[in-house]
Amino acid sequence: MADQSIPLFPLNTVLFPGGLLPLQIFEVRYLDMVNKCIANGTPFGVVLLTHGHEVRRPDVEENIAQVGTLASITEWHAPQTGLLQIRCTGTTRFRIDTSERLKHGLWVASVTPLDNDRVVAVPDELKNTATALGNLLASLRNEGVADDEMPVTLPYRLDECGWVANRWCELLPIPAPQKQRLLSLDNPVLRLELVQDILGEQGLLT
Repeated sequence: MADQSIPLFPLNTVLFPGGLLPLQIFEVRYLDMVNKCIANGTPFGVVLLTHGHEVRRPDVEENIAQVGTLASITEWHAPQTGLLQIRCTGTTRFRIDTSERLKHGLWVASVTPLDNDRVVAVPDELKNTATALGNLLASLRNEGVADDEMPVTLPYRLDECGWVANRWCELLPIPAPQKQRLLSLDNPVLRLELVQDILGEQGLLT
């Protein structure tokens, strides 16, 4: 994928590997992009919009983060003309080498893929983060939340640092720039340590 041009979807949210992303597509630049991705079975890149608006305003400059995540479309529906509803899953992180916004507003970029998180078992001193996440997911199930409505997809990997950290990064109500910094970290243990600090500050750990 290095030096390959991919389309980008700048959003006010951060997508993590293994994460879920539902989107409603209605802008022409993204309808065309998503239709091509569906037809070709190819992903697009999700990046944080650091300046500007998700819906294009010709007089407003857009700036984007330099690390993003590929999004693979898993479901799509077209309830009416000019509207697509899609569900995506985050796959591989990437770093942008060069990017440009085309005349009709679509961003494209040449990217380099980043390594997947090393599979590292959650150490004893961080296991309270995994326990809290497991308890949260169990409570949602007990409340009758269906599998396809859960914020996290199966299988649950509550014994892996990277997986636990990424799910908390998605679920926690923290500012998008803070989530972006966590996404950019290559060390899953460090990411989970920082998540533990946030959970402690918010009183979510016992």
